[in-house]
Amino acid sequence: MPHLLVDISFHGFGHVSQTAPVVNELARRLPGLRVTVRSAAPRELLAQRLECPFDHLPQAFDFGMVMENAVGVRVEESAAAYRELHRGWAQKVAAEAEQIKALAPDLLFANVPYLTLAAAHQAKVRSVAMCSLNWADIYIHYCGGRPEAAQIHGEMLESYNRAACFLQPQPGMPMPDIAAARAIGPIARLGRNRRVEIDARLGLKPGDRLALIAMGGIRFRLEMENWPSYPGVHWVVPAAWQVHRADTVALESLGLHYAEVLASCDLLITKPGYGSFAEAGCHGVPVLYLERKDWPEEPYLVDWLKRHGRCLDVPAQALQRGKIVERWEELLSLPGQTPAEPVGAAQAADYLESMLA
Repeated sequence: MPHLLVDISFHGFGHVSQTAPVVNELARRLPGLRVTVRSAAPRELLAQRLECPFDHLPQAFDFGMVMENAVGVRVEESAAAYRELHRGWAQKVAAEAEQIKALAPDLLFANVPYLTLAAAHQAKVRSVAMCSLNWADIYIHYCGGRPEAAQIHGEMLESYNRAACFLQPQPGMPMPDIAAARAIGPIARLGRNRRVEIDARLGLKPGDRLALIAMGGIRFRLEMENWPSYPGVHWVVPAAWQVHRADTVALESLGLHYAEVLASCDLLITKPGYGSFAEAGCHGVPVLYLERKDWPEEPYLVDWLKRHGRCLDVPAQALQRGKIVERWEELLSLPGQTPAEPVGAAQAADYLESMLA
């Protein structure tokens, strides 16, 4: 069976949540497919999402942007990190090409580090990129005014354009500089509604509301100790937050997959990111999201979610203080929309399967 090398950026959970359903679908079609994943994402996170056997090489080929927290970008530190990454660029590409040759894959599937795409081209290994964004567009948005930006941006774009195809799951940013871009549908894992079981476990009454708070894979904690209590409202929060309130429960303690918990909730509180928005839009779960106006992907995510669900922004100060119930009521008054169909994984698997045939 063929060998698929999968390189995944670890800049939050979105890149893993996009990639895993595609690899799972491809592995179902090609039993015995050998999968090697290279990513700084923890193996336990990958194992939660990937349903096929895989080898994990903990490597990072990019960093996206240096983040203050889930919504704040450290622009100066990011610019400096990119200058360092691109110093001796040709030598780094050549060194990575040798590593790819040693792994001997039949195809590289990248979401969405560009160094490995350049290296695969040099190693004469076919490659496919997939993501709702690319780091070249993100870099130029924040760092485009710097004297070194044109060269760095050019090397990034050249690398992305080495891929045979750049699959763009919706919702996503437009990519006019990507020559082989191909739009596909949303990618999301659907979960079964387990609300009856959750209500019984937590002792919730008919009419009680359950809200999931998931701010993504980059550090960001809400000070829920200072939130008011709302009758009949219960919160599902990350265990790492160590919130000790009668109206909260740790997500991990429910023993369910994230998609099942999301499908069982009346509300998702999050920040704009592919995984959370796509999964909410495909489950039909209303969303209150933290404003992230400087992130260039945000308007495309929000516009898509408004067409496939209900969403409203919440100012950071109001969210930190837990002053959201009025906004929640306003959200529920919006007209409902038809949830999106997560057809993107099958479409991406079609293309990868044709490349491996």
